[in-house]
Amino acid sequence: MLFRNLANACVLLSVVLAACNTSTNKNENKPDPLVTNRDTTVNPAQDFFHYADGGWFKAHPIPSSERSNGIFRTIQDTINDQVRRICEEASKANDATGSNKQKIGDFFASGMDTVNIEKAGIAPLKNEFAAIDSINSIDAVIAAIAHLHSIGASPLFSFYISQDDKISDKYAMLFAQGGIGLGVRDYYFDNDGRTKNIRNEYVKHIQKMLQLSGTDSATASAGALNIMKLETELAAHSRKLAELRDPEKNYNKMPVAQFNKLTPAINWNNVLPLLGIKNGDTVIVGQPEFYSALNNTLSKFSIKDWKAYLRWNLINAYASYLNKAIDDENFYFNATILSGVKERKPRWKTVVENTNGYLGELIGQVYVKEYLPEGTKDKLVEIGNNIRDVFAGHIKKLDWMSDSTKTKALYKLSKIVMKVGYPDKWKDMSNLTIDRSSYAQNVMHANQWFYNYMISKWGKPVDREEWTMMPQTYNAYYNPSNNEIVVPACNIIVPGFEGRMPDDAVLYGIIGGSTFGHEITHGFDDQGSQYDDKGNLRNWWTKEDREKFLAKTKLIVEQFNNYVMLDSLHINGDATQGENIADLGGVVMGYEAFKKTNQYKNNETVAGLTPDQRYFLAYGYAWMVNATPESIARQIRIDVHSPAQYRVNGPLSNIPEFYKTFNVKPGDAMYRADSLRVVIW
Repeated sequence: MLFRNLANACVLLSVVLAACNTSTNKNENKPDPLVTNRDTTVNPAQDFFHYADGGWFKAHPIPSSERSNGIFRTIQDTINDQVRRICEEASKANDATGSNKQKIGDFFASGMDTVNIEKAGIAPLKNEFAAIDSINSIDAVIAAIAHLHSIGASPLFSFYISQDDKISDKYAMLFAQGGIGLGVRDYYFDNDGRTKNIRNEYVKHIQKMLQLSGTDSATASAGALNIMKLETELAAHSRKLAELRDPEKNYNKMPVAQFNKLTPAINWNNVLPLLGIKNGDTVIVGQPEFYSALNNTLSKFSIKDWKAYLRWNLINAYASYLNKAIDDENFYFNATILSGVKERKPRWKTVVENTNGYLGELIGQVYVKEYLPEGTKDKLVEIGNNIRDVFAGHIKKLDWMSDSTKTKALYKLSKIVMKVGYPDKWKDMSNLTIDRSSYAQNVMHANQWFYNYMISKWGKPVDREEWTMMPQTYNAYYNPSNNEIVVPACNIIVPGFEGRMPDDAVLYGIIGGSTFGHEITHGFDDQGSQYDDKGNLRNWWTKEDREKFLAKTKLIVEQFNNYVMLDSLHINGDATQGENIADLGGVVMGYEAFKKTNQYKNNETVAGLTPDQRYFLAYGYAWMVNATPESIARQIRIDVHSPAQYRVNGPLSNIPEFYKTFNVKPGDAMYRADSLRVVIW
């Protein structure tokens, strides 16, 4: 996945559509972002990221209400304004109950109604708390866990319906490790000062949240300590982030009867119907050792402990939608402690983002009608096909891959489905009930809708036309089970070129390289390369070719393991290798496609920059993100993407043309010896 870490960025699209057919900037008097973003006090051979983007960072410090600032934050602010207008207009309309506008308007209005939210307090969760309080057995604990999954919480384990990795035309039930509030196991065991402080703050946070949910101080204090012990127990049997990236090791298909043997204390024949599954006979278990350990965990803690744990999971899931005291405490831990954010953003922004998060399918339909000009899909497909053609040329010229594997690789490449722009059909959300009475209840209804939508897939043919991103989402992804890339319409925009046309160097550096090139390469990274043209987890490589490929990926793992952020945090090269491979492939393919344009062939200079300079600066612009130290530290812990600095410096340090363009010499920080430079595709 591209993971721009930004949703809903469809801004100023119309200004760039014609640009794909031209390479000349017709308005030389306007400032050029590639020029003004630079910090020319930085040597590009030492740190290209800060050379390309440092000028912008100096002029635009991170707001105290944000964890980062940069290209995505700028676009997000514009999108928030646009979605706000849609929400406010919908909230003033008198459309019939059940219409898209009614749901959008009422959801937004309920979130803005702080008087009603404050008056309600925790009342929206009253019935759920009462059900938890009535638990008197382990069987009742398990039943409550199943129910909480259906309303947006995720205690004890992860459960979802998705395509079977090895039979991609069928849906499967998947069970994976889960149930830990800090997300990854490292937070529970690493002993550096930063992580210890987070653990200490986490226990305090749980205690405060339990108290705010109605638990007395002494019970909340004891409950928080026991919840931490319980989650540490779950974490102890959880795989590390890098291990979760091996699809073969995380594919353990078994009959439900065998699953029951893993967890004698849990009868899954009884639990599956509670999860909404009828006649379930086979499951895929991601981490069997996690489930084997659940028996001890279930018996090790008292019913009282489990009730506190479930109460915590519920209040944690709904904290952002409840009264100010709960919302503020939730913000303090999750935003301030974990990400370094000091102030709250205006409430309307939060509510807009939540409305778009839950009702983006409905808002997206408005965007398509009101903001996207005709031709969007065609232009995206044109760029995507150019990148695919370049990728095919690279495969044909590989000196490390045999002809038989090349044939299969080329066939898989030719079968990649490109979903671009927006879906041809939308999800039917007509049975989702939204009104203005309760913000938290609206969220609960939406969570139930999405859960039921997921469950409804069970037993049905796979819908390969489904999208999991909206047209207003500034992001993209590769789905190995469908052998498809999905690029929403807004990825064609280039902020900073308002009222004029970006040149091809910019378009291919951002849209071609960091988007289409990146996502196509995901089909051939360490994970994606294990899936065939139909999306099945199946080896299509010769043994020798696979070994050569893994030797090359090992080099990129070693490269990124050596990068250090902040004081002493090394990037996890194993966990991030798929994204690093995709970044490298993307920038290479984008550059090769750019070389076919008239701008490159005619060596046209724009804003005093050569085509090569502009292309690499545009790639740097694609990742112009400045983040707080706390946010970077958290990203390294939980994310499979490298921090923005090394999404730029890492891949570029492997490209000879970059060395030539910016005069990189031995001894420079960006320099890597020929023997260490990673060349894969």
